Amino acid sequence: MTIKENKFTELIKFKSWGCYPEGYNPVEHGPYDPSRYYGKPDTPFGDVKLGELSAWFSRREKGFRQFAALISRAHWRWQLKYIHPRKANMAPLYQVAFLGSVFGYCINYLRLRGHRNYKYH
Repeated sequence: MTIKENKFTELIKFKSWGCYPEGYNPVEHGPYDPSRYYGKPDTPFGDVKLGELSAWFSRREKGFRQFAALISRAHWRWQLKYIHPRKANMAPLYQVAFLGSVFGYCINYLRLRGHRNYKYH
């Protein structure tokens, strides 16, 4: 294998995909929950005072992988709360419909804003 092929194979290997997070310990945490953060616990964002906000942000791990994990945890938390319960109701459908209409309004806002100044009579 040439050097170029070796670098390419290193790029396409995703060693962390399909594995548990680094902080997960089955003996300590029990069954795996995809909506839970298994890293070092820190002050929740709602409890942070304004003076401590910059220090709190500096302690955060930043990067694409951490952001993707954040979105994944939020998605699983939403699914476990609204989609997977035994007696789920219509709330997730209403939420998706509402977000779809807000998104549609936002992407069409530049076309719609001129209509408020038109005089039809």
